[in-house]
Amino acid sequence: MKHGNRRLDIVLALGAAALVALPWYRIDDGFFSFSWISSFLVSPKSAPAVLQIAAFGRPWLLVAVLLLVMAGCARFVRDPMRRANLLVVAGAAGILFMTAQGLAIGHSGWNWSFTERLFGAMATGQPSMGAGAVTLALVYVLVASFGLAERGFMKGDAFIVSSISLLIFLVTVFVFYPIGSMMVGAFQDFDGSFNPSGFIRNLQDPGIWSLSCVTGAGRCGVAWRTLTLALATAAGSTTIGLAFALVATRTRFPFKKGLRLLTVLPIITPPFVIGLALTLLFGRAGIVTSAASHLFGVEPGRWLYGMTGIWIAQVLSFTPISFLVLIGVVEGVSPSMEEASQTLRADRWRTFWRVSLPLMKPGLANAFLIGFIESMADFGNPLVLGGSHGVLSTEIFFAVVGSQNDASRAAVLAVILLCFTLTAFLAQRFWLSGKNFATVTGKGDSGAHIALPRSLSIGVHAIVVPWMIFTVVVYGMILVGGFVKTWGLDNSLTIEHYTRAFSVTIRDGSLAWTGVAWNSFWTTMEIALISAPLTAAVGLLTAYIIVRQKFVGRNLFEFALMMSFAIPGTVIGVSYIMAFNLPPLEMTGSAVILIACFVFRNMPVGVRGGIAAMTQLDKSLDEASLTLRADSFRTIRKVVLPLLRPAITAALVYSFVRAITSISAVIFLVSAQYNMATSYIVGLVENGEYGVAIAYSSMLIVVMIAVIAGFQFVVGERRLRRENRVAGAQRPASNTLREEKIA
Repeated sequence: MKHGNRRLDIVLALGAAALVALPWYRIDDGFFSFSWISSFLVSPKSAPAVLQIAAFGRPWLLVAVLLLVMAGCARFVRDPMRRANLLVVAGAAGILFMTAQGLAIGHSGWNWSFTERLFGAMATGQPSMGAGAVTLALVYVLVASFGLAERGFMKGDAFIVSSISLLIFLVTVFVFYPIGSMMVGAFQDFDGSFNPSGFIRNLQDPGIWSLSCVTGAGRCGVAWRTLTLALATAAGSTTIGLAFALVATRTRFPFKKGLRLLTVLPIITPPFVIGLALTLLFGRAGIVTSAASHLFGVEPGRWLYGMTGIWIAQVLSFTPISFLVLIGVVEGVSPSMEEASQTLRADRWRTFWRVSLPLMKPGLANAFLIGFIESMADFGNPLVLGGSHGVLSTEIFFAVVGSQNDASRAAVLAVILLCFTLTAFLAQRFWLSGKNFATVTGKGDSGAHIALPRSLSIGVHAIVVPWMIFTVVVYGMILVGGFVKTWGLDNSLTIEHYTRAFSVTIRDGSLAWTGVAWNSFWTTMEIALISAPLTAAVGLLTAYIIVRQKFVGRNLFEFALMMSFAIPGTVIGVSYIMAFNLPPLEMTGSAVILIACFVFRNMPVGVRGGIAAMTQLDKSLDEASLTLRADSFRTIRKVVLPLLRPAITAALVYSFVRAITSISAVIFLVSAQYNMATSYIVGLVENGEYGVAIAYSSMLIVVMIAVIAGFQFVVGERRLRRENRVAGAQRPASNTLREEKIA
């Protein structure tokens, strides 16, 4: 109980600080500008909650104070069950009150007509929540969590209960609330009145569900085009990603470092660049097309603009994600199991097919699911190469920002996309259900992986080598494009584009960043470096909870987290604008909305990678740590995380890269103060400044490679087997466990 009191005291002190020492409402210049300090006690915009109650006519906030006092009273209750119930009631009531008063009271008073009829008109309203209100809401979540833990929920583990509660709270705020706001708008007319006719009309649109392509009478509807493309992309990216992982870990391929670099390059490429490079190669006036026409008399065609071109670009873009998910899983297959198979006289092909490949099922399923969802949500490639063959993501974009301005159509398309994603998710769960894939236990494993069967080795090399060459050619075009005057027209060499984008001069003895790209570049780096570790931490913690903890609604919890990844970025951007442009949470135009978007949009990759890697860790490792009286937090930090280094690296790399290269959601959320690199590049492309756009993209690629190398150096590698050292041979056998050091 003493430990529980100490934990509760810290949270209550934080809640008291939120009421008396932090501005209750949003500061226009940002909290960290600290401009509010000078007017902290005199201005209603920056005053704390206690002053809002006493001096600025907002008495309803007194309820928040009383509920925190109620939680404090639990500190002195001796009966454990009564104390736990009091904490749960105080915390839950606090969350409900903060939600209700934030939604019900706006700038000018009541937002809902029935509350105005019930309580009467208000003399004053309230702005959006600020640092004090947000902090107190989190305090209430923790208070309720402590009460649930003291009631025995999750075996009384306060860390696990608090983690689950905070994740549910944050996902509700940053995933369900924005999507709900957009869905409500789908059933409203322009004046805000209820009108479901638009939703019903769009749901019955034959342009979505038509099967004319089957009968040869026309083109398939956008739903079936998107589904077919997603399945083909997921299959292609998973197959090639597995080939890359096998070549990198099971062969003596001489260019493994170059292979790893090439698998990362496509995901660190800003949007539209791959599409532009493919157009320069295979478009009607492309280099390959022109050469084929000149040498073989082949008439230039438009085959690149449609489903084929989108599929090539998506497989090129998403194969590295599959590789990052699969590399740790392939490395984690126990060599002793493969050696046992060979001891029983199975050949290499049978061993791989019957032992190794089944143990890779979690990684294969997760890689396929991620490829499927990525294809569903992809926006840049279909926009550049789709032509008249639209997919769900581009149709949603044009329904929102095009001449249609039809929120109902956008909502219908988003629901269809979510149904496809849910089906894929359930199919993956069914395929993996009831099976155990643990291969990493507390015992040492000093074996070596068997070589691939000769036919399989030839097959994966036949896939990997041409793909490497193709990738080198594509990126060669990107590199050259930054040094030519007019890409595709005037190919004379110049460095003018780099000079214009990244020039630096000395003014009055100080360095001046005079290039046009520096402002968006530094903003992008700052936001990406903040969001990447947050995304990795939240994603891996979620993976640990899903795999290791059993609680009611776990499957629903996992799907809810994946849903943010399944929703197209265009929908995320529009829903964030609709939800966070007005109280209770007004974040548009700030860096916070960009960070929140990146964290909850990219978190599912960390979740899926963590689940795939953690499925191979035997639960006895955790149980041994808990038996030795380590709590869950220490177990995660000392036992689990060191064994998840490949997943940590994948989560950091992917979240950092996506924060830089994302466009579909970002284009709605940027502002003059916080303009991201991708939004700036799109503006350059729209203005026809392709040279500067390519130069900027090339610089981003170089910077991302450097940062990724830094991530890999900091995180390190996972070692699961004993290392043969001369010094180690002189140690007694009892010290062999120390030789299995996890570096």
